[in-house]
Amino acid sequence: MEFLNPEQILSQLDLSRSGMLAADFGCGIGGWAIPLANKLKDGRVYAIDVQEEALSALKMKAEMAKVTNIKSIKANLEGGLGSLIQNNLLDLVLLTNLLFQVKNKKAIIEEAKRVLRPGGRILIVDWKMDSAVGPSEGRVDPAKVKEMAGDLGLSLDKEISAGNYHYGLIFIKPGGYI
Repeated sequence: MEFLNPEQILSQLDLSRSGMLAADFGCGIGGWAIPLANKLKDGRVYAIDVQEEALSALKMKAEMAKVTNIKSIKANLEGGLGSLIQNNLLDLVLLTNLLFQVKNKKAIIEEAKRVLRPGGRILIVDWKMDSAVGPSEGRVDPAKVKEMAGDLGLSLDKEISAGNYHYGLIFIKPGGYI
């Protein structure tokens, strides 16, 4: 694996439970939301982004791919209302190539925790600190991500392979079945 491959990374998660509910925070035009929706055939993916243009492009891509289990939500994840999703609803939240773009990284992780049911998971994929490609600013060290998640009461489940330029971390919200 060289560059970021959503299908390959998602295959490292247990997505076998029927009716799973997931969210893709900062979904953009659907690079992760569509592959996730394809894996969660009888589930639902909430695709959340602050940019209307990205959500419109996602809707068109999903229609072309005949993917019908994505619900788009326009929301500012750093704002007071966060994702607009109810507490303790989701089985999985994706934070992929998002943390380097936001000022309040901990608030994003906290919002992901809020919407997860006990036992739910957060997948964080972001740029490695020493990657020769990618953004020059905003990268966050995985040790710092682990510290922020730990401060919020999340447990590190495992580190996964996410290609040459990214790291992958999976956290669990305590209190439910695993």
